[in-house]
Amino acid sequence: MELSDLRIFAAVARAGGITRAAAELHTVQSSVSARVAGLERELGAALLRRHARGVALTPAGEQFLDHARRIIALADEAVRIVRDETPRGPLRIGAMETTAGIRLPPVLEAYTAAWPEVDLSVLTGPTDSMVAQVKDHALDGALVAGPVGDQELHEEEIFTEELAVVTAVRHRDLDEALHTPRLLVFRAGCSYRRRLESVARARGVEPKILEYGSAEGILGCVAAGLGITMLPRELVERSGLRHRLRLHSSTPVPTVFIRRHDAHATTALKEFARHLRETREPESPHIAS
Repeated sequence: MELSDLRIFAAVARAGGITRAAAELHTVQSSVSARVAGLERELGAALLRRHARGVALTPAGEQFLDHARRIIALADEAVRIVRDETPRGPLRIGAMETTAGIRLPPVLEAYTAAWPEVDLSVLTGPTDSMVAQVKDHALDGALVAGPVGDQELHEEEIFTEELAVVTAVRHRDLDEALHTPRLLVFRAGCSYRRRLESVARARGVEPKILEYGSAEGILGCVAAGLGITMLPRELVERSGLRHRLRLHSSTPVPTVFIRRHDAHATTALKEFARHLRETREPESPHIAS
């Protein structure tokens, strides 16, 4: 059964006659008649009933027409997706919570205003989780701490974050803060958490871990002296708790946008990446993948 046969049958049903359908399809009447007859033979059922004014659908034809129209619509949708002239449809983006809070808002504002037909959803989580979901096709792309260095993924540097160790304001140096070695961090899989654990262990400290679900929760407990953390400097500077916090050593870490090499990059995804590029610092290079 050919898709063209279904289009011809739907045209005959719409036009109410083979001659009128042939004119609509810019072909000859005999070709239309032959294609419909072939379809009926393949199905083993009469689809049309001929009469003096043209044709009418048989009960089998009415049932088949509904399915034929749905198949045609799905085929046309598939073509639009592949050709993808205008960004539309679902777009699933992942991001670290800190990136979603301080970097994404202007990007999302511009993107949703430019492409309102895109059904955009943003999921936050730690880097390891975002990477896994992109590889599993659960996300179209994600902003994570880089470099990732996975051969299945294309990655492009978008932002550079200055990661700072953060303590309560009373701690003038990091060694003093580590006398009570509690690390206040996001759940396992967070790249910032791994970096902070490395800082503590490099000083001979085996830290205790307290996990939190939000950056503000972490900063509130750090300000209260419950432990230390590592977060983007800009996030801390914007916090209402800044006066109760002290920033120590900082390290530049790239935030990269990842997607699968083998996945079709829709226009919606391409446009999202373009909006990201327009917001990044001029000096940020691409990461080879």
